[in-house]
Amino acid sequence: MIEPAGRAERRRASTDAKVVRPRSGIRVPKRVRRIQRQAPMYAMQGLGALALRLKQVTGRDVINLTQVMELVQFAYRQQELARRGPDYAVDDFGFDPQWTESFLTLFTMLYRDYWRVETTGVENVPAKGRALLVSNHAGVLPWDGTMIKTAVFAEHPHPRHVRALVASTFMGLPVLSWFLRRSGQTIGHPDDTRRLLERDELVLVFPEGVRGTGKTFKDRYKLRRFGRGGFVATAIRAGAPIVPVSVVGSEEIYPMIADLAPIARLIGMPYFPITPLWPWLGPLGLIPLPSKWRIQFHPPVHVEENPPEAADDQNLIMGLSDQVRDTIQQGIYHNLKLRRGVFA
Repeated sequence: MIEPAGRAERRRASTDAKVVRPRSGIRVPKRVRRIQRQAPMYAMQGLGALALRLKQVTGRDVINLTQVMELVQFAYRQQELARRGPDYAVDDFGFDPQWTESFLTLFTMLYRDYWRVETTGVENVPAKGRALLVSNHAGVLPWDGTMIKTAVFAEHPHPRHVRALVASTFMGLPVLSWFLRRSGQTIGHPDDTRRLLERDELVLVFPEGVRGTGKTFKDRYKLRRFGRGGFVATAIRAGAPIVPVSVVGSEEIYPMIADLAPIARLIGMPYFPITPLWPWLGPLGLIPLPSKWRIQFHPPVHVEENPPEAADDQNLIMGLSDQVRDTIQQGIYHNLKLRRGVFA
């Protein structure tokens, strides 16, 4: 049976037609989408008006609009990075430079406005090539490492990332370990240190380890032993100078008055601090106090001038370790004298 031409054409058209599916989700009206795009501008205008009114009433700046803008930029930057998808570059330690630099906005606010850090001698950090930064360590949580990293990136004429070595205890915690690795930190092991130095990185090490961060307040600014000087041997083998760093201010952010060792052992931590605010205020007790900070980078100790086999000379290693430790301790005393007060 022969099908009529008109019917055949309609059937072919029906067969060739594309299936149009309804769009998923709710279609947002154009006016609402425009308001969504302009919401940040409206928010800033409202906040600006509020800040001006509060200044008229109180006579001072209650709301810092510069800081608010920085936080808005940080939020936008996080959205941009979230849209990168799975194709972004990290090294074999898990370090993501772009993502790390996005947090510099927050860390610089802490550095500049909260702890009001004064940094000297940053020019002693090499503009290129490998170096081992060696610092005192304190403050219960490792904020001193964050501020040293921020100082080198924010104050150095040639900003560089600093790769800090972290105790294995902290690298075993679920969320914190991910954050630490992605922001450039790694476990404090000689092999990892040497690998980073051989890539001409800046590596930050704290020879006091958890013995430094776990000091009670009565022992503040008294350096613990630097062990057997393993950091010196690593620097000699890698051909890297050592830059001593003295930090003042970190001891007062969480004044540790006692350590509940039984609880620490129960939860697998090196210490369980008791401070005037923690654990009495709960999460609020984790907010660090706004002490006044000073960071000093000392001239390099050129241990790389020794031949690699000198790393096996324990007398030389201990002598250089003591030299670095004394430099840091004297720098601490010097900067304590320059500081007018704990919070000033």
